Amino acid sequence: MIDLPPVIGHRGAAGLAPENTLASFRRAAALGVAMVEFDARLTADRQPVVFHDDTLERTTDGAGAVAARSLAELKRLDAGSWFAPQFGGERIATLDEVLILCLTLGLGINLEIKPDRGREAETARVVLACAAGRWPASAPVPLVSSFIGDCLAVAREQAPAWPRGLLVEGVPEGWRDRAAEYGCTAIHADHRRLDREAVAEVRNSGLSVLAYTVNDAARALELRGMGVCSVFSDYPQSS
Repeated sequence: MIDLPPVIGHRGAAGLAPENTLASFRRAAALGVAMVEFDARLTADRQPVVFHDDTLERTTDGAGAVAARSLAELKRLDAGSWFAPQFGGERIATLDEVLILCLTLGLGINLEIKPDRGREAETARVVLACAAGRWPASAPVPLVSSFIGDCLAVAREQAPAWPRGLLVEGVPEGWRDRAAEYGCTAIHADHRRLDREAVAEVRNSGLSVLAYTVNDAARALELRGMGVCSVFSDYPQSS
């Protein structure tokens, strides 16, 4: 198990700075957030970068698939101006850059493995090798999560001491078997799909329940009353 804070910064502080950028993680730390979540995926040249979407259009001035671009090509893109002019010139961060910054800022991490189709195991292996090479045993243990079973299976094999979270939308039938298969200690679910009964069922099995993405303080309080252990928020100062 892992010591979970009540609020985890979603992609840093994604409501206050461009998501998954170094600026977003700095903003989360400035708010006193103890832990942040972010997404890691691979470039065309197998470099792990911190980026959520499969494609570039929503959060950069580029276009096309992240997986079709080299790291050098991605580093030339502006990943901040879409959010606000003052973030112009913010770059897509490598996983190593984010890990170094989180260590410097004293932030715990939830590392979500976000593979492209057909690169599930490869993405997990590369991402976890990078993280294991950078993250010291003296730092708080990372939480590794994914929607993809193959990624969690690699995590169980490659980083067995790091706890794993199974990402789902609602708590599905057969969740116990899936969690057991990948050695997961937590279920991460869409808060809109959670009710008291589902939360109690998971908690009574000995697993933690984390809820995403909760940007309303009243809803966060309600979820905690239901037994949810931690919420992911774009505005972690108010959840």
